Amino acid sequence: MKYKRVVVWFRNDLRVHDHAPLFAAAQNAKEIIPVYCFDPRMFSLEEIGFAKTGIHRTKFLIEAVENLRENLKNLGSELIICQGKPEEEVLRIAEVSEANAVFFSEEVTPEEKLVEESLEQNLWKKGIKTEGFWQSTLYHLEDLPFPVSQVPEVFTQFRKECEKYGKIRETYPNPGTLKFPDLNRDKGELPDMKYFGLEEPEPDPRRVLVFKGGEEEGLRRLQTYFWENNCLKDYKQTRNGLLGADYSSKFSAWLALGCLSPRYIYEEVKRYEKEVKKNQSTYWLIFELIWRDYFRFIAKKHGSKIFQLQGIKNDVDNWKRDESLFWKWANGETGIPFVDANMRELNATGFMSNRGRQNVASFLVNDLEIDWRWGAAYFESMLIDYDVCSNWGNWMYVAGVGNDPRENRYFNILRQGQNYDKKGDYVRTWIPELATIPGFDIHIPWDLSTSLLKSCGVSLGGSYPHPMVRFKVYL
Repeated sequence: MKYKRVVVWFRNDLRVHDHAPLFAAAQNAKEIIPVYCFDPRMFSLEEIGFAKTGIHRTKFLIEAVENLRENLKNLGSELIICQGKPEEEVLRIAEVSEANAVFFSEEVTPEEKLVEESLEQNLWKKGIKTEGFWQSTLYHLEDLPFPVSQVPEVFTQFRKECEKYGKIRETYPNPGTLKFPDLNRDKGELPDMKYFGLEEPEPDPRRVLVFKGGEEEGLRRLQTYFWENNCLKDYKQTRNGLLGADYSSKFSAWLALGCLSPRYIYEEVKRYEKEVKKNQSTYWLIFELIWRDYFRFIAKKHGSKIFQLQGIKNDVDNWKRDESLFWKWANGETGIPFVDANMRELNATGFMSNRGRQNVASFLVNDLEIDWRWGAAYFESMLIDYDVCSNWGNWMYVAGVGNDPRENRYFNILRQGQNYDKKGDYVRTWIPELATIPGFDIHIPWDLSTSLLKSCGVSLGGSYPHPMVRFKVYL
């Protein structure tokens, strides 16, 4: 064995399957100390007044850490849980336990990189080694057909070159029985919602799925979607749905915290293609995993630019910072049914369809002309499946300051509502006030001025019902 004792610091990799640091520790250390640290900086308030990590995401995270602890116990190990800055707490645990090294998953964005670099420096001063592992993507960083500095700025080029020249590594095998040392110390309590100053979210019966954090739930969701309900064969046709559990895989929630490995999903898709059916839909799920990779490599390439107003285009537009307008959008009170329904679903459940995300983002930046970073930060707080790279990459994309070969990408909200919620079922679900209005035309209240219907000379905003203009655009 190379090491007597190794600390494995878990981050956004809350699983035991296909886990590079855990597998490497099992191969190279006699004893392993798994650690998860709740960083208080993740729960601080943003400048506009909401928590960086909101109620739905916090609950999902707590559940995921709890399940990780259970899965490690099944391997004969334990999970030490602590609160504080990881660069200090993980150092302290490594020192007290006389560990020889700390293994961890590498991140790419500035806040996360600063933490791991600070930890490495602190450990180095104490003579404790570190090893970082790349494991968040389908394609390994070292297997890309180009260096990160030359990652294409257009997704299609990235995808085609990866598919042609790249390779996808096999998943790591189960690490087997792990030996946890007798440290004669408390393993740490799992915090509850109140610890972070948050209330337990009320379960909403309209939610598309009961999202519960953890590797076990992620694997169960895959089993249900692929093998029990046989939904993968229709994924491409249904993925733009709005209601129900199975219009899309919903894997993003478990991918975001690393409860599911993208390579494990890929291998299950390939098994499905052999045993059930291979078609455009099976390919399309892999296609979406490649999109996820793309945003991570773009984030690594561009660093802090993805959080700046000008994005990666270095072109600053005249964005507004109007809090009143922003909160009408955030609370689902703009008076535009398709926008409001999606925002109300997000607030009530922590989830929103991909189609909904594109529309509400476009509305905020293109119609209300609000600073796109406010929208990205709100999604960071509210989304169960928040992934820093995908979230900020997608918001740059919609705002016209990211990786989009088309300039000024705009979603016509009325047309989108007509195309994807033609009978108004989705809107009525989340805005029940409209269920009493026969025929359900688009109803446009009067009190919020935007550019959405400039050609019609109509101003927007408000609640339902309301003095309104009627448009013969049926949802």
